[in-house]
Amino acid sequence: MEPLEIIDILEHCDIFKGLGKAEVEKIATLGHIETFETGENILNQGDSCENLYVIAEGHVFLERDIDLGTRKGNAIISLLGKGRTLGCWSTLIGEADILLSSARCRRPTKVFVVKGQSLREMMLDDIKLGFHILERLCYLLRDRIHGAYGALENI
Repeated sequence: MEPLEIIDILEHCDIFKGLGKAEVEKIATLGHIETFETGENILNQGDSCENLYVIAEGHVFLERDIDLGTRKGNAIISLLGKGRTLGCWSTLIGEADILLSSARCRRPTKVFVVKGQSLREMMLDDIKLGFHILERLCYLLRDRIHGAYGALENI
């Protein structure tokens, strides 16, 4: 994937939308592209994670395994496509956490991967940038919580 393609994806993704071109270009230097096949997991529920992922191509199911004693299965929380972000948000506030859901590729998928700590350092160096990203993160998390509640209603 060409650098200009990566910048275009980041400019239009849910967490970096509204940032200036120079800011997006700096963020683009922090990461790289990874490719996953259909059915492959990008993230696994219960694992620790340090990265954020922006979907460049493809579709990803966010799903949570559920164990209700006699009933086991999984609930799809959301289907994410190009420009959507997933991963371990807590790295942006300097804390480690365990993933609460898995991310499984619905089709071949390319993601831009950035280490959360590297992005955090950039956010601390530029408070305006940091505030913008955290504000966008609040909207993202609100949407994910709504998706999780909707998935729970289908159990």
